[in-house]
Amino acid sequence: MNVQRPFYRRNTILRLGKYLLQYKFLLLFALFLTVGSNLLSLVGPMLSGYAIDAIEPGMGQVIWRQVFFYAGWMIVFYLISSVLSYGLSVLMIDISRKVVYQMRKDVFHQLMELPIGYFDTHQIGDILSRISYDIDTINTSLSNDFVQILATFITVIGALSMMIVISPKLVFILVFTVPLSMVLTKIITGKTRPLFRLRSRKLGELNGFVEEMISGQKTLKAYHREDYTIAKFDIKNTEAVDAYYQAEYYGSVVGPTVNFINNLSLSFISIFGALLFLAGQMSIGNISSFILYSRKFSGPINEAANIISELQSALAAAERIFVMMDETKEAKDTKEAIPLNDVVGDVVLKNVSFGYTKGEPIIRGFHLKAEHGKLIAIVGATGAGKTTIINLLMRFYDIWEGNILVDSKEITQITRSSLRKAYAMVLQDTWLFQGSIFENIAYGKEDATLEEVIKAAKAAHIHSYIMHLKNGYDTILTDEGTNISKGQKQLLTIARAMLLDAHMLILDEATSNVDTRTEIQIQQAMRELMKGKTCFVIAHRLSTIQNADQILVVEHGEIVESGTHQELMKQNGVYYQLYQAQFE
Repeated sequence: MNVQRPFYRRNTILRLGKYLLQYKFLLLFALFLTVGSNLLSLVGPMLSGYAIDAIEPGMGQVIWRQVFFYAGWMIVFYLISSVLSYGLSVLMIDISRKVVYQMRKDVFHQLMELPIGYFDTHQIGDILSRISYDIDTINTSLSNDFVQILATFITVIGALSMMIVISPKLVFILVFTVPLSMVLTKIITGKTRPLFRLRSRKLGELNGFVEEMISGQKTLKAYHREDYTIAKFDIKNTEAVDAYYQAEYYGSVVGPTVNFINNLSLSFISIFGALLFLAGQMSIGNISSFILYSRKFSGPINEAANIISELQSALAAAERIFVMMDETKEAKDTKEAIPLNDVVGDVVLKNVSFGYTKGEPIIRGFHLKAEHGKLIAIVGATGAGKTTIINLLMRFYDIWEGNILVDSKEITQITRSSLRKAYAMVLQDTWLFQGSIFENIAYGKEDATLEEVIKAAKAAHIHSYIMHLKNGYDTILTDEGTNISKGQKQLLTIARAMLLDAHMLILDEATSNVDTRTEIQIQQAMRELMKGKTCFVIAHRLSTIQNADQILVVEHGEIVESGTHQELMKQNGVYYQLYQAQFE
């Protein structure tokens, strides 16, 4: 792992570079502004030396014309340099904004292409942390640190060149101090880099925990787990803060260390410069210019050392972003895959085996035949594999062994989009977005009319409730529909499914939050609405599936019983026991 880190770090820098190179012409202009700003500021120390040399030591004579001439040009050069520097800052902010926009866009597109399994195994809070905090960290680094590093390079080269011109002898002092500061910086940053990586990970874990606790507030309070949750948060918070402190603490050592070495070199320059002046080899103006150039030389190095910690933080953030962007996407359709047109709705599963973890199958040798227009109910204990069957039908996961056919076609030979469009799906966990009730119901059918939406709402037994609202179908739902009850949310999602022109319907515990009477009414209305279409229903309430064309009883990923309600009751087996357990 440690061997691969340097390579991965270089790869991260290269990938960030590719984002920047998309705006190469703006970068070239930024380079021009940087060169111009820093070269103009480098003229100042030389002019200052000329102005000082206009004073004759011991004579008390000052050539004021020369002093004002050089001082005037210093003001002009510094003013132009400041204007160019301001323009550079604005330009880099614009470039970083474009880069961050594109990066967030790429990350979000990647999220849309990742398989369902990725979201089942990663905290939502950590994903949000990457797309917000980590990218913001990169943004800050690009808009500030990139400019400083570029300016440092130009200033250091320019200042060194001027110092060589003024006094090659004094430059030898830097031969010892500069390598010393570089070695110390490399040693310190080598130790702090893993700390910044740890800091990003711990902040992601903290965000993930907070997101989980906020979304589960009702359960948390119902079980009186506030104190326990606070204690657990304190642990997570402490870990994040400690990781942040460790990274910043050791990262802050770089600046003072380099600054001390630079000040040490300044002391040596002052001593040896005075000796050269006494020997008649340098003027006071040259010494002054050399000292100013040495500050120009050491200052940027010191600044660069100070921003190394920020760069490391940005690289650690970029690593987390690129790791997510490198996650395996949902497998593309094969070249032979064709759209599923003129759907009939015949579904067959042959000897299907599958598990979420390798070597731990949940479904074993599963067989199912669902003819079009039939209502197939799937029942069984929790963990029996009911929802897994639905995941496989929708091809959220690919099976290990066996075959799944829709209208006699292997689903692997059908495009995913057309396969999923052939189903309307309602889950136990309802999902609504911020928008009007009309928009939420019409979500899967963009060209839906109000009449069609009302028809679906009536079939789902939610129309009457909607009409009692002040704005009816134009009522705006808050985030995830928190301003309506859970049962009403579920009825809206059922109406959404009814509106779709789909040939197959999946209900996964879809009516668990409505009363039994309403559930029966919905099932009856749905049967009328879904005539000639295939329905798969997973239900715990056995009273609502008594009219199903076929009931499958699943245990440990296998069908142990199948038949109509009456047939299964006569068998006096697992289904009978489940039924008796609910109605005794």
